[in-house]
Amino acid sequence: MSDIKNLVENYVALWNEQDANARRQKIAALWTEDGAHFTSTLEARGHDAIAMRVASAHARFVGTGQFVFRAIDNVDSHHDTVRFNWTMVPASGGDVASVGFDFLFLAPDGRIHADYQFIEP
Repeated sequence: MSDIKNLVENYVALWNEQDANARRQKIAALWTEDGAHFTSTLEARGHDAIAMRVASAHARFVGTGQFVFRAIDNVDSHHDTVRFNWTMVPASGGDVASVGFDFLFLAPDGRIHADYQFIEP
């Protein structure tokens, strides 16, 4: 389970990463080459598309200095799947602005093959 917790910590840290090249390296380490990230309105397939997705979210929320993402310690996994929640909180402190839920399907090498992201109501 510690490998899975590390995966989740690295996943959430990716969304806070300031350096675009470092984000790109983290994406390659986290996702398979044909990996995908899905939201209710977006489908990003492959490292290039995932990098654009992360860069967009980063510019909108983290790059402004307004928010940071944090993992919630509720990681659960079995049969090459992982589920966990994360929060988006004001960088200066304060109440949670958003809660997300991710469900990951892992490839045999332990990297993400498919990532389904939901925003909690």
